Amino acid sequence: MTTLSGSCLCGQVSYQIEGQTTAFYHCHCVRCRKVTGTGHASLIRIKTDSIEWLQGESLINSYKVPEAVRFKNDFCSQCGASLPRHFPNLGMVVLPAGTLDHEPDIKPEARIFCDSRAHWSCSDDITGYAAYPE
Repeated sequence: MTTLSGSCLCGQVSYQIEGQTTAFYHCHCVRCRKVTGTGHASLIRIKTDSIEWLQGESLINSYKVPEAVRFKNDFCSQCGASLPRHFPNLGMVVLPAGTLDHEPDIKPEARIFCDSRAHWSCSDDITGYAAYPE
């Protein structure tokens, strides 16, 4: 059993989840790229029946893609940050890894929907900086 906790960007929404982690993926599908505005979403799947909102639950908004079976975006109405998405009918939570307030004990195991990957995403041949470049 794993316990993970995190919060949104403004800190007004926080959560704790207990359950069994089943996957940690970098997802390159078009929906994940659109919802994050980046090349991929880093997502942890957790088998659990619930999520405990420690504060700010009333600030959570949700958008469900009408034609999607398993895709929705839950986010803080104050700062817009993505939040964990609970799927009670599937007994799981999909947790955006960037919302964690600590480093998890697990690492990403795979990239999924690679055929949808943007050609500019996740290139290892670009220069890296510890902070903003001079």
